[in-house]
Amino acid sequence: MIRGKEDNGDGSAPRFAAFISYSHADAEPAAKLQRQLERYKLPKNVVISGPDRERRLGAVFRDRDDLAAAPSLSDAINDALNASGALIIICSPDAKKSRWVNEEIALFRKLQPDLPILAALVRGLPEESFPDALTAGGVEPLAADLREEGDGWQLGFLKVVAGIAQLPLDALVQRDAQRRIRRVTGITLAALAAMLVMVVMTAFAISARNEAARQRASAEGLVEYMLTDLRTKLKGVGRLDVMDDVNQRAMEHYSRQGDLASLSADSLDRRARILHAMGEDDDRSGNLSAALAKFREAHRATAELLRQEPDNPDRIFAHAQSEYWVGQAAWRIRDRATTERHWQGYVAEARKLLERDPDKARANLEMGYALGNLCDLYLHENFDVAKAIDHCRRSIAFEKTALQHAPDRTEISIALANRYGWLADALLADKSYAEARKARLSEQAIIDGLVAKDPRNFELRFRQSWPLLGMATIALDSGNSQLAAIESARVIAAIKPLAIEEPRNNDVKRALARGHYSRAKAFAAFDKPKARMELAETRRLIKELEETQNQQQALAGFWKAITELEQKLQGK
Repeated sequence: MIRGKEDNGDGSAPRFAAFISYSHADAEPAAKLQRQLERYKLPKNVVISGPDRERRLGAVFRDRDDLAAAPSLSDAINDALNASGALIIICSPDAKKSRWVNEEIALFRKLQPDLPILAALVRGLPEESFPDALTAGGVEPLAADLREEGDGWQLGFLKVVAGIAQLPLDALVQRDAQRRIRRVTGITLAALAAMLVMVVMTAFAISARNEAARQRASAEGLVEYMLTDLRTKLKGVGRLDVMDDVNQRAMEHYSRQGDLASLSADSLDRRARILHAMGEDDDRSGNLSAALAKFREAHRATAELLRQEPDNPDRIFAHAQSEYWVGQAAWRIRDRATTERHWQGYVAEARKLLERDPDKARANLEMGYALGNLCDLYLHENFDVAKAIDHCRRSIAFEKTALQHAPDRTEISIALANRYGWLADALLADKSYAEARKARLSEQAIIDGLVAKDPRNFELRFRQSWPLLGMATIALDSGNSQLAAIESARVIAAIKPLAIEEPRNNDVKRALARGHYSRAKAFAAFDKPKARMELAETRRLIKELEETQNQQQALAGFWKAITELEQKLQGK
């Protein structure tokens, strides 16, 4: 149903499909967006609902123009916000500073808590352009990047339309692209017909043909967007099931493309990236054989690209990703030999990247990732702890270098923190307790620094509990039960506020259960009543997880550990 046609609850429909809030400095893009939204007609084959089944969104309120005759600014804004089906924020550094934009967001959220707020970025980076009220409480806004370097105006505009009309973006993009292609095809046919009558019309026919080619390329770009950027956003909200149909249609499209030798380099590159994305979807859904098949096909495409341009850093990088994903898929089915072969191949490609890539941060980060994967492989089941430690230390050295080249890239800092955690696990397996604790402290320092810069980031705050739990584990393994009890208490203290903030977050609940279990193990050595209390809390949390996730099998190991500790406390 189009939001502009929804019932307000009193039998009347909202007067406005949306309310546009903006800073005076952004009056031009705000006016342009209003005009286009009010003129836009939804494609005929997009399914909508509503009593009149109109194809248009309806009127859009833009406060600085529409308030000219209002007797009271606040009353008029209140009335308009209350009569709007969505709120659109024109985001820019000026909007972030605007008191009125922030107040309009807060008022709309109070009046219409269940209706969407859409961010339309026109200038600046998100962190310097999103008003504070828009991201209050850690809310992730629905965002359309209208900048040229972002989605571009056309795709960003369709994102806004999809948000207002409550339609899936993939359906709207496909139908809109089809409508454009049909329009171009009609122009082309008309030009060709005219060419038969008059030779001078040849120039028009060529122009129409070029436009059709441009539109086809644009449509293929939209398909790529749906299978990459859109997929990433859907992954963030746990809705990868929406992509199943798109994935299937994309595979049908590429299966008709014939032999790889007939494809251009751009098509091969796009094919590989889409296969990587679809393989990752299969991996997350547990369809491991399908994931491996897609990653191997992507590996074939990137190998062909690399054969054509062996010194191109982007081709080397793409093939490195294929080596990683094939190894990862093999690892998931416990094929250690294939995993090691491809992850060694990942190291080889990362080494080439170090020699040729002008982006030294990317090259060093890839080398760190590649060596880190082998650290994890050799650590698993104590396969080769000495090799694991060596690869972790080498991985850390490369990621430190990457951070020197790009100190503001958060993902490099997080990767470096992860490697310190893996190194700590390897050192723990080697019984090198002091060094393991030192590695955990390094991990903690990095994450604490990131939280200091972004104190509202929930994932980073949750990530702070990992080194704490690691240090509790080190204390337990080394026999220092008193210290383990203290460290476990720090884990619980760090996670409890997060569990209150997001009570439905099962990752947080599972981490909290681990904290209580660790504390129970520590108390078992010197205070059995407290150990029983902590174990009871662990049991309660695991039962809640089973009820919300229905994954008794996945939690079976946790139950086994709880039972063993209970028996120990009973002296059995």
